[in-house]
Amino acid sequence: MTDLIETLVENREMVQPNHANMLDTAHGGTVMKWMDEVGAMSAMLFAGETCVTARVNQMNFERPIHVGDTAYITAYVYDAGTSSVKVRLVAEREDLRTREREMTTESYFVYVAIDDEKNPTAVPELTADSEQEVALRQAALEGDGDR
Repeated sequence: MTDLIETLVENREMVQPNHANMLDTAHGGTVMKWMDEVGAMSAMLFAGETCVTARVNQMNFERPIHVGDTAYITAYVYDAGTSSVKVRLVAEREDLRTREREMTTESYFVYVAIDDEKNPTAVPELTADSEQEVALRQAALEGDGDR
């Protein structure tokens, strides 16, 4: 069994001009790539195996992340099946000078754990015992449109 909090991954990416579109904001595909990488790290911490992306639910880009800002990405596992791992991902725009953050994108990814032969393999049971873990899991379950 793995505690939910053990799967929490937070990462920052500085938005540079090469990450931007013609509006000087982070390209949506770049933000999605960063989210996918952080989500995979979270899934692998949980599974103890290599995990590959199987599904992404809708991605709504609510606010832009401007060149010079930081994309602050948070991921954690909130549910698991036999070999599948569900990860909640939130991207926020962060101004490092003021430490101000605002959510820009939220999504729910599904990863599948694979063995050395690239076949699906079993994942452990997820536990959420602390108040923080229960609150994080509940927030993800409420936001996941597939439930």
